[in-house]
Amino acid sequence: MNNIKCFRLFALIALGYTSVSHTAELDRAYIENFAKTYIEDNITVPSKGKVEINVSTIDPRIAIKPCLSPLQANIPENHNGRNLNLKIYCADSTSWQLYVPVRINTMLPIVVASTPIAKGTVLDNSNLTVEYKDKHKLRGEVIDSPNLIAGARAKRKISQGTAISRRNICLVCKGESVTIIARSNNLMIKAAGIALKDGALGEEINIKNKRSGKTVLARVEALNKVVINL
Repeated sequence: MNNIKCFRLFALIALGYTSVSHTAELDRAYIENFAKTYIEDNITVPSKGKVEINVSTIDPRIAIKPCLSPLQANIPENHNGRNLNLKIYCADSTSWQLYVPVRINTMLPIVVASTPIAKGTVLDNSNLTVEYKDKHKLRGEVIDSPNLIAGARAKRKISQGTAISRRNICLVCKGESVTIIARSNNLMIKAAGIALKDGALGEEINIKNKRSGKTVLARVEALNKVVINL
């Protein structure tokens, strides 16, 4: 009998200690960290990107009530992807809820000039670097890997820190020799040509076939390489 009483007493003490330790953690810092962790676990991050999560400081005038149950949260469906009010709530018999403003910055990699680049300079790892920029501040198509444009030439002067785009480089430059590849599912033919204008990755430009003298429209696929799909 004494052993049973001792066990019950120990159990009550243990439960009481657990409740006290849990409620003691429910301060503003705890809830702000809970909000950040919840967002990190429940949003989709771009495959090549990352996110910066900024949780607003909870108003010190708000009293943080105890909660014996695990905290729960809910992301509103109608948020704009950048700013939201995260609902945090306690499901105790005496329930409560709190809305915490959160700002989410989605950062994407873009290739920028690591040094000033003069017109005609060949681009490579010595003058290119990757920086992460807020996607809401990016305009137009961006280049996310130096490997996609290694060997390209600058069409104009590019200042340090400037994003590299189709407008300021050419993978195929006017007057340069290129390889023309005409291909279908079962056939591939190679020929030599001359670029009649500058071309960026994915752009269609006119190419003169060196052998036949004919002009064809081909798509820039890589450095000094254009493709015609048959």
